[in-house]
Amino acid sequence: MQGIDIIATVFMAGGAFFMITGAAGLLRFPDFYTRLHATGKCDTLGEVLIIVGCMIYQGWSFITIKLIFLMLFIFIANPVGTHAIMKAAYVSGLKPWKKGEARR
Repeated sequence: MQGIDIIATVFMAGGAFFMITGAAGLLRFPDFYTRLHATGKCDTLGEVLIIVGCMIYQGWSFITIKLIFLMLFIFIANPVGTHAIMKAAYVSGLKPWKKGEARR
């Protein structure tokens, strides 16, 4: 295995770690808002790290430029989508969980 392959593998493994951590947050946190926060943050970082790993593995080419645009789109779309979903839930009347309440 070459040095570039090892670096790309480290980035992809880091991305997989954050994706799995986000899935664990989805299962462990008590309410909708904290679950969406965990998955929104971890999935964005995990996806970007996997894309960076793919860019390193691919080398500089037209595919790398496409992956850069995809990464920029993910950095913009994921937080905006998460915010829109949370705002819609709040406006519709879903109350946030408070410490001391039973988990939903």
